[in-house]
Amino acid sequence: MYLMPKNREILVKDSVSEKTIGLMRMQFWRKAVEDIYCDNPPHQPVAIELWKAVRRHNLTKRWLMKIIDEREKNLDDKAYRNIQELENYAENTQSSLLYLTLEILGIKDLHADHAASHIGKAQGIVTCLRATPYHGGRRKVFLPMDICMLHGVSQEDFLRRNQDKNVRDVIYDIASQAHLHLEHARSFHKSVPVKAFPAFLQTVSLEDYLKKIQRVDFDIFHPSLQQKNTLLPLSLYIQSWRKRY
Repeated sequence: MYLMPKNREILVKDSVSEKTIGLMRMQFWRKAVEDIYCDNPPHQPVAIELWKAVRRHNLTKRWLMKIIDEREKNLDDKAYRNIQELENYAENTQSSLLYLTLEILGIKDLHADHAASHIGKAQGIVTCLRATPYHGGRRKVFLPMDICMLHGVSQEDFLRRNQDKNVRDVIYDIASQAHLHLEHARSFHKSVPVKAFPAFLQTVSLEDYLKKIQRVDFDIFHPSLQQKNTLLPLSLYIQSWRKRY
C-alpha cells in the first residue's frame, strides 16, 4: 500500500524549493485526507489508493494528519534544537506510518505500538545521520544542536567534513540513541504478536547501518557508508524466517 511518498525525509527538503510551495503541498494533502474520510477522494492516483486502503482497513485519520502536520512544521530547513525534537519528528512521521501498517495487518496491541514507537524513532535518527553528507553538500546541517554544542562542534565542522574526534563523538552520541531505541523495541519481542513482525523488518537495515558506522569509528563521511550491502536481502529473509525483528 502507498500511504504517502515513502522515505521522503532525505528528499523532502530538496523537493520544496520555496516554503510557500511546500505549504501548498501540505495543504493539498490535508484537504485530500479530509475528503478521503468523507468518501470523496480527489482524482489523484495516490489519493485514490489511499482512499481504498482507508476503506479496506479502517485506518485511523489522526496518524495521517500527524505526518502532514509534522512535515509542514519541518519545512523551515532548520537544525533540530535537541535530540528530543528529532525524536518527536520521527515519532510523528515514521512511527505514525508503522501504526498505520499495524492497522493494515489487523493488529491492535499495546506492545506492538510501543515497539513501533521506538523503531520509528530509530528510523528517524538513522535517516538524519545517513543524510548528513548529502545535506552537507548543499550547505545544510540538521543534526541536533544540543549534542553538537556539548562537544564543541559547529555546523561548519560538518560542512568542511571535519573528521576530528569531537565530530565523531557527536555522531557516536546520536547513533547510540538510535541503538537504544532498537534495543527498547526488541525488549518487547516476546510480547509482540508474531503477525506484527513484517512491519518491523526495517530494523535489519537500521542495525546494518549502525554496525557499519561503528566499524568506521563514527566517521559519518566514510565512503563505505554510501555503499549498499548486497547481503541485506538475505539478512531480511533470515530474520523473517526466524520470526524476529
